[in-house]
This record gives sequence, structure tokens and C-alpha cells, in this order.
Amino acid sequence: MTCSKLWIAVAGCVLFSGFARAQAPNTIKTQAPNTLTPQQKQDGWQLLFNGHNLDGWHSYLQKGTGKDWSVVDGAIQLKKTNQDPPEDYADLVTDGQYKNFDLKLEWKARPCIDSGVMFYVHESPEYHDTYDTGVEMQIADLACTVPDSRVLKERSGDIFDMISDPVEWVRPAGEWNQFEIIADHGHLQLFQNGHKVIDTQLWDANWNQLIAGTKFAHFPGYSKYRVGHISLQGTEPKGPPGVKLCFRNIMIKKLD
Repeated sequence: MTCSKLWIAVAGCVLFSGFARAQAPNTIKTQAPNTLTPQQKQDGWQLLFNGHNLDGWHSYLQKGTGKDWSVVDGAIQLKKTNQDPPEDYADLVTDGQYKNFDLKLEWKARPCIDSGVMFYVHESPEYHDTYDTGVEMQIADLACTVPDSRVLKERSGDIFDMISDPVEWVRPAGEWNQFEIIADHGHLQLFQNGHKVIDTQLWDANWNQLIAGTKFAHFPGYSKYRVGHISLQGTEPKGPPGVKLCFRNIMIKKLD
């Protein structure tokens, strides 16, 4: 199964995203995936994924990328079984590191997915996983991810285990979703499918108090780094084997 055919396995889902469905046919020119318009380039946007290969990415604490990651039909695809060794689906991280940025991407998943997009990830042998240091915008299927989709602060769009968005704007499994993460001198804003779901401040007294009430209180490196990698999580061993998750249109703009 490829990313373009992922929707076939999902009952009731449709081929196009909600954004695409809303467009009148032949009235709006759609932008090709994994490309930038001249205006976006002028505004400072850069692609983090070229649509053809995994150049610019590697698996956490590895030189290359795990076997379960590939590029199919213009999307980064994670295809795995629940018995694959962790190094095969280890989280992807960007080669570059970022401080103040505006990040946009799209993702699509099978039911029961449990993943996320992390940022300010510090890569060092003293840490075993990306979430030891990185802050995570959660990806969780609306319908059947258990327990995550049933628990506040663990639903899609939440800052995992920290802050819950008031409305869960995630689309049904099999449809493309848009994430936007704006981190600007500690001011953090998260958007899911065009809706602002989180607006908070990193590294202040309130943030530190939030950490104190979570499992991250026992993670000495969590949220301590103000420059770091972007990461795509390889998901937990849940749901049936096969294509689990797809990413595309990953772009970033550095902020002053």
C-alpha cells in the first residue's frame, strides 16, 4: 500500500482533503505538492522535504534512515509491522537545527495511529529518544487510538502531556491534515487544519509548573534546549501492520 492509496483501507474516507473538496472545480489552480511558489520563496520559506528522497533527514542517533521509512508518491511514508526492531522506525530528525521558526506540514494516517511532530530536539548519546528533549505536537487518530485519543493532553493537536486544545480539529483517518507550529522567542502557537489550538509561552514560570505535573518532570533534558531538530515520530506499535503514516509539504521559515 502506498500513501496515495492509504485511504482505500479506511472505511468512509475520501480521496481529497477537506480543503480540496471545498474548492470549485477548474476555478482555483492547486499548488503541486512539495513545491514553493515564488511568493513563498521571497517570504523566506524553505522546503524540508523535496518530494523525492530523504535528503536532509536521518533517524535519531543514526547516520542514515531506518528501513521502515521511504518516499512513495511524493510523501514520506512509514511502513512497519509491530514486530520491527526500533532502529527500523526510529524517529526522523532534520539534519539542520532551528531556533525561531514557522513550520508547516501535512500528514495522513491509518486508524489507531499514535505519532507526533517534535521540535527543539537535542541529539546526543546522553538521550535515548527524541521526546527526552523535544516538545511534541501530538498526532492521534480521532476514532480508535487508545488511550491517547481518549485522554486530554494526548489528542491530536495537543502538546503531549502538557496542554490540551479546546476543540479537536483532526480529520478522519485517511484524510490529509495540516499542522503549523510557530515558535518565536518562546511564544508558541500551534494550528491544526487552519484552527489555532494552542497559544502558550515556553520556558516561563507557568511552563515550568506545567512540566512539574507531568512525566517530563523526570526528564532532565525536556524542553531545555532553545535550538534543535524537527522530528517526525515513528509511532508506537499499535494497529495493523502496513503503511502507518505519511508526511508531505514540509516547509519552514526562519524567524528573526
